[in-house]
This record gives sequence, structure tokens and C-alpha cells, in this order.
Amino acid sequence: MEAMILAAGLGTRLRPLTNDKPKALVDVGDQPMLERTARRVADAGFDHLVVNVHHFADRVKSVIDEKDGFGTKVSVSHEVEQNLETGGGIKHAEPQFEKDGPFLVHNVDILTDLDLQGLHDAHSESDALATLAVRPVETDRYLSVDERGHVVGYGDPETGEERLVTPPHQETEKVDFIGVQVISPRIFELMTETGVFSIINVYMRLIREENETVHVHRADDTLWIDIGTHERLEQARRYVEGKNM
Repeated sequence: MEAMILAAGLGTRLRPLTNDKPKALVDVGDQPMLERTARRVADAGFDHLVVNVHHFADRVKSVIDEKDGFGTKVSVSHEVEQNLETGGGIKHAEPQFEKDGPFLVHNVDILTDLDLQGLHDAHSESDALATLAVRPVETDRYLSVDERGHVVGYGDPETGEERLVTPPHQETEKVDFIGVQVISPRIFELMTETGVFSIINVYMRLIREENETVHVHRADDTLWIDIGTHERLEQARRYVEGKNM
């Protein structure tokens, strides 16, 4: 099974910790976030990891080599000129994938105890283009989900207003995407976007224009810390220290 770790972010909100290293190499406990995430993904049975890099790319590559690929096969996708965000990063990494089945995508800055194999299995049992792990809404950047568990829209981050891209089946619920998902490799045939773009925007276009299905996988009781600020980084460090993760 294949997985991609999105590790190309700058981590500007974590400065000065990221003045001389990328966000992916900030420590949580005694490990960089990249190593902690990669080892957990590998332990879940994913034997080929694709890691995208941009900011301080050589330092990330050095850590991967020093850690012997975290015990698994690792391919590096280097975004040389700019960080391509989630959708652009996945598209740019296409040559690194074997495309032998659905692949996991995990943001490097997410600390979670989500059952990754369970998420992969849930996707494999469906005909969805992608399956996104979600939790109860806390932000204005939410997804709208109908009673079938299909994504049907999103929250406009500027206004918080709900924008539906397809008619829902009965009522909708607002949920937050937690940065872990499984995607069918046919996504590469469907992405017409170029440059810097979000994978969520791709999904919305394909739901609206191509009648594609994006499912959600509930992770309501799952540990989830988005390590994007100093406050949440300290929260993650305290949790890891207490749990010896």
C-alpha cells in the first residue's frame, strides 16, 4: 500500500522554530513531526511513502536518509520553485506513485491516533473518488455532508456561508476535515488544474461537473491536534510526553 505525507509547508506560524528548518522537522517529543508521522503510517502497513519537500528540502532528505527511510521505501517529490499546496503537491508527485491501489494522504502536521488501515479499508469498500476523515465542525472552513456521508459543499472561509455544489440527499451536516484521506489513483486522470491549488477545490469541481463521489469517514472520538501554532505544538508535546507515543 502507498501513502503520501504532505511535508512541504513553510510553517510560518511556528517561527522562530522554522527559521532554520521546515515545519516537518520541528520536534514533537523526541522525534521530528515527519518521522513520527512516517513511522505511524508505516506501522499501519503502508510500505511505500511519497514525501513532498520544498522549504529546506535538503535537510528533509538528509533526515530521511539518516533514519533509513523510517523502515520503509520512501520516494521524494521535490517542489523546487514553490510550495504547490495539497492538490498541486499530489499532482506533482504522480511520477513517484506505482498506482496499484488507493493511497493514503496524511498532512505532516497532524497528530492523531486515527485507525489508518481502517480508513483505507472503508475507502476500498466504496466506489468513491476519495474518503476524508472528519470530525464535528469547529471552523468556518467546513465541509457540508449529506445523510449518505457524501460531500456536497463547503463553508466559504471569507463569510462562513454554506456553498453547495450538488443537491444534498436530505439534510446536511457541517464537519471539519482533519487532514487525513484516502484517494483513488484515478484522481491523476481527472486533475486539470495546474500550479498551486487545493485538493478540496478539485473535489468540489469534480462533484459538481463530473458527478464524482467523495465520502467522509467519521473520526469524532479520535485524537486530533493540528500542530500549526506554538500553542498547539505545546499541546501535542504535552500529550506525547504523557502518553509516551
